[in-house]
Amino acid sequence: MFKGQAGEVSSKRVVGVIGALVLFGTMVANSFSAEEIAPSAELVAAVEWITIMCLGFTSVEKFAKGGEGGAKEQE
Repeated sequence: MFKGQAGEVSSKRVVGVIGALVLFGTMVANSFSAEEIAPSAELVAAVEWITIMCLGFTSVEKFAKGGEGGAKEQE
């Protein structure tokens, strides 16, 4: 799950999954806690965007590499 096409560990995938787990944990914890101890909205938004970007870039790279190989084979 964390490895790229060449078999190396992808830091973007690791950061994305950890960020998603932190967001899920924060949302669950906030459901059962008082509003005064909730993290700031800016902090949650920052972790959210980092997670989205890491997982999004990983997906784009995967399809971009596959698309380049297909274009070279057709020529």
